[in-house]
Amino acid sequence: MLSYDELTAPERELWDAFPEGRPVDLRTGVPEDDRVAEGGQWAPGRTVRAAVITALLLGANATQPGAVACLRLAGARITGSLNLAGAQIGQSLWIDECWVEEPVSLFGASTQTLVIKGSRIPGIDAGSARIDGNLDLRRSHVDGGASSPFNHDITALSLTNARVTGGVVLNRAEMNAPGGWAVAAGGLVMEGGFFCRGGFVARGEVRLLGAQLPGGLFMQGAHLTDPGPRGVSLSLDNAVASTLDFSDGFTANGTVRLHGTRTSGTLTFQGAVLDGPPDGQGPSLTALLMQAVDFDLTLARPPSGAVDLQGAQVSYLHDSEQSWPDVVELEGFVYGSIKASEAGERQETAGRRNSAASRVAWIRRSPGYNPQPYEQLASWYRKAGHDDEARRVLLARQRHRRRSLPWAARAWGHLLDVTVGYGYRPWLAGVWLLALILLGTLSFGTHSPTPVQRGASAPFQPLVYTLDLLIPIGGLGQRTSWYWTNGGLQALAYLLIAFGWVLTTAVIAGVTRALQKS
Repeated sequence: MLSYDELTAPERELWDAFPEGRPVDLRTGVPEDDRVAEGGQWAPGRTVRAAVITALLLGANATQPGAVACLRLAGARITGSLNLAGAQIGQSLWIDECWVEEPVSLFGASTQTLVIKGSRIPGIDAGSARIDGNLDLRRSHVDGGASSPFNHDITALSLTNARVTGGVVLNRAEMNAPGGWAVAAGGLVMEGGFFCRGGFVARGEVRLLGAQLPGGLFMQGAHLTDPGPRGVSLSLDNAVASTLDFSDGFTANGTVRLHGTRTSGTLTFQGAVLDGPPDGQGPSLTALLMQAVDFDLTLARPPSGAVDLQGAQVSYLHDSEQSWPDVVELEGFVYGSIKASEAGERQETAGRRNSAASRVAWIRRSPGYNPQPYEQLASWYRKAGHDDEARRVLLARQRHRRRSLPWAARAWGHLLDVTVGYGYRPWLAGVWLLALILLGTLSFGTHSPTPVQRGASAPFQPLVYTLDLLIPIGGLGQRTSWYWTNGGLQALAYLLIAFGWVLTTAVIAGVTRALQKS
């Protein structure tokens, strides 16, 4: 136990101020002398031992009646180990623009509001801690080095399995653990919001696996870099949040993982930059089985790596020409509506000119063939009342599928496509029929055929004769009553019979396929 006589002058000042919650400010007021980055060189008159802070927070100096005890310290050089692991702390801790010599340990502690602003700290471990209030680290510079029983990697800030009844504020803070974990907060349970705004920088992976964030995660303008060997800059696998905001210049130089993430409100990347891993070998965004109501992917520029949305479900999808890279995984992706952004304005995709063609090109960025993305898009067009666009999408699906078939099936597919558009363009059959009727009528009208039985045949009519050849079932009496001695016209007659059968078969097959698939 420290005695009062052993304390230095600044420590006695802090000791006396603590029961009444009075602030102790050791700054000189000269900017050059108060630079926190050079706090290791501050004179002894600005030095406070971590043991003194620990003793006060653990009740070494009784509180004054009618006052709220609080430790408030600014501009100090804090030496030694600030080890509060497992402690029950009933007072708030406010540290402003201080230089902390060793990592801070709050592992398993129960504490009130913790504020460390504008300070330099070699790591903070608050794993399994309970914070009844806010954790405020705005403008602080936290370097990797905090140790945790749950993690042996380099970690700047650990909130693994912690519980925070207020918010976490990391605005303008820097978390430095290049190749390690800038923020390790798997299993974090919060009641307030998690804020990383205004130039927040993380060198290393930010991990919030399974975190519960009912107040939302806000990372507008944040910059995530140096993700390490995994190439992941942000991992929110299985996290639950009300809002996930990665907008206004948010930049991730590594993969953003949202596997199984559930958002009851908005998930936005509006104006964000997703550069993917530095080596270019991984995806920029992977969101397998992600769920969100409003998903905004109107990025500042196309992602450098793939975007994987397999199995994701969203009610509203917002995108633009900048949203999609060369590779997009869409198998199982379900959406209720698409709103595209053009020239700063958003509009329903179904109302855009040639939207089906652009959306089909989007789907074909997926490797291989899968029918679900086509069926999902066609379903949306139908719900929007654009049946023509839906048929174009389903026709594109058949053409894409044809590429994966054996040569015989591909040949039959080409025939169905040319004749009736796989049943989605039945008017093509009418075009073919009119063309063949015109060809036969003009060709047969230039010559006179020979009757099978003289005097017993009806007068020869080129139009009726052509129709008789093209209709494979029944007859109009012309085909059986006349024959040609001209070899070319006889060959044309045989060809029209064959075309009639092929056209009829294609119409039946195409319409049947369309009815079954639509």
